[in-house]
Amino acid sequence: MKTEISKLERKYWDAMNSQDYETVRDLTKFPCIVAGKRGVMSVDEPTYKKMFKQGARKKISVKSISDEQVETAEDHALIAYLIELDYDGKAMKCACTSTWVKEGRQWRCAMHTETDLEKQEK
Repeated sequence: MKTEISKLERKYWDAMNSQDYETVRDLTKFPCIVAGKRGVMSVDEPTYKKMFKQGARKKISVKSISDEQVETAEDHALIAYLIELDYDGKAMKCACTSTWVKEGRQWRCAMHTETDLEKQEK
């Protein structure tokens, strides 16, 4: 099951990269909770779709995902990892977490967090 959760997380990022709202929507449990540099919020589907469309001009390209930690149970899973990506021409490195819940046979992301990592001095 850990591999399945890792694959779902990557599928979510791939869908964000390709601007595939239907896949992102199908992988999201609404309302979902998101936390990042803009704060914490609970987001319903219409608000999420609006936010998704507002970001449509931004390009996201995942360079790598590493240091994955996955914990699973029958009806929920937690994943944390480091991600390096190019966000609209800007290189970023973040620590991310997601909480996945199982509804019937479908896994959906109920919460996602992103924390920008500090640049390390060389």
